Amino acid sequence: MSNLLWKSLLASPAAVGAALVMSGAGFAAETADAPVFSLETLETTEAQEASVLDQVAGYSNESVQLAQVTSVSELSDVRPTDWAYTALQRLVEEYRCIEGYPNRTFQGNRAMTRYEFAAGLNACLDTIVQLIGGGEGPDGNDLATIRRLQEQFQAELATLRGRVDALEADVAELEANQFSTTTKLRGEVAANAVVPFDTAQIGGDDLDDSTIFNARARLNFDTSFTGEDRLRIRFQTGTGDEGLGQSIGFTGFDRAAGNNSNQFRVNDFYYSFPVGSRIDVIVAANSIVTDDFVTSTIVPFDGAGVADMGGPVLYDFGMGGSAGLGVSVALTDSIVFDAGYSFDDAQGSNPEVGVFGANEQSYIGQLSFLSDGLIDAALVYIHGSNGNENYLDTYGGLLSLDFGRFILAGYFAYHEDDDNNDDTSFMGGISLPDLFAEGDELGVYAGVLPDNDLGGVGGLFDNEDPFYAEAYYGIPISEYLTITPSIIYLDGDLQGLGADDDDEALFGAIRALFTF
Repeated sequence: MSNLLWKSLLASPAAVGAALVMSGAGFAAETADAPVFSLETLETTEAQEASVLDQVAGYSNESVQLAQVTSVSELSDVRPTDWAYTALQRLVEEYRCIEGYPNRTFQGNRAMTRYEFAAGLNACLDTIVQLIGGGEGPDGNDLATIRRLQEQFQAELATLRGRVDALEADVAELEANQFSTTTKLRGEVAANAVVPFDTAQIGGDDLDDSTIFNARARLNFDTSFTGEDRLRIRFQTGTGDEGLGQSIGFTGFDRAAGNNSNQFRVNDFYYSFPVGSRIDVIVAANSIVTDDFVTSTIVPFDGAGVADMGGPVLYDFGMGGSAGLGVSVALTDSIVFDAGYSFDDAQGSNPEVGVFGANEQSYIGQLSFLSDGLIDAALVYIHGSNGNENYLDTYGGLLSLDFGRFILAGYFAYHEDDDNNDDTSFMGGISLPDLFAEGDELGVYAGVLPDNDLGGVGGLFDNEDPFYAEAYYGIPISEYLTITPSIIYLDGDLQGLGADDDDEALFGAIRALFTF
């Protein structure tokens, strides 16, 4: 093959390389001296402080006058220590393919416009023309080789062209329809239907013939300013704040303020942010208490089951608060310490009471071991009151054993109040994820609740050691919809439900959960 063809083939990659270098995202060899360009590099470089969406939004069709440079040293912002320095030096000094900005800068970390791409490509194409035109022209064999190479890579070039066109269309749609460059909108709608199968009477009405329905809707506005922090404002509304479906606490809505009015109100209002690489801080104005501060509640039934008792119960029993401050410290990659304090936001804003004088408050500290293997475990201590002067202390341990096809999990807790009354509570069960289809989950768990008179806490049961159990099966209908049928059993002296000493109740429930 003639020298002229070799020059042409050498100049062709130079043209493509110039286009990539002009974009500020050239490819680097996978060595320690040439790190691969990434979004993380983009965000941490001093020359680039805007986010990727800000760069996309900054694309324009305005032409930029570029200036030809003959030496890489003429570019003031290119240094010999830069990982792409050698590539830029060759493109400038050997192929004369690189043009700088009028202020003699290259701005290698900046996204380019289509005009700038065309200018850089044109400069390299001029070099190719000069190399070819400087001789007598390619002979027949050279042209045949070039045509063969063009045909060989025709499919790849067509694919690349299609991807570029699709990317341009997606960028245009994002620019035209994006909600915000910093805020994402997430929604959730949950609805429960509950049928009592075997209960007593309440107020003379036979509950066996009663079907209960309630629902809740949430709109979460999540804003990030650095990519690692989160400012959340949640608007929530719903139905069924009172009645049987709410009182037994298996609908999952009993902590949702404003459900009986069908009017949206702010239910979550917090800001979380990192301090260094191992500490996260959260500051909340409302709707935060106990387990909201912890990295994990360990048991797989939390959120997957329909009944609130799968929460598990030890976190919420006898605890109050709605606003607060929490911190999470990753001591190692597997060991995390979480701590938080919450107080009643109305009392905390009252100068006569103050943050630490609120009669509804709680403190929590939890040390967790979280692995990707068999064992997840935690030790937790909680101290607080839900509105009276009798404070309750809870000491608990949680354990989860993941055997792959199934998970065994549960907790044990000891409770003691200021009057030296004490009691225990516990729960255990099994979860089978991906049992019949990807994303489904079958779970069965049972446990014993603490006495309701402990710490002055009122509730559903009058007697000691009420027993509960639930079996549920979560079915992912689609990416956005999950249906969960459930059977819930209660054995205790149900307040207002007992007749002829009938202290058992069996309920069937089904939950539909939409997320978008």
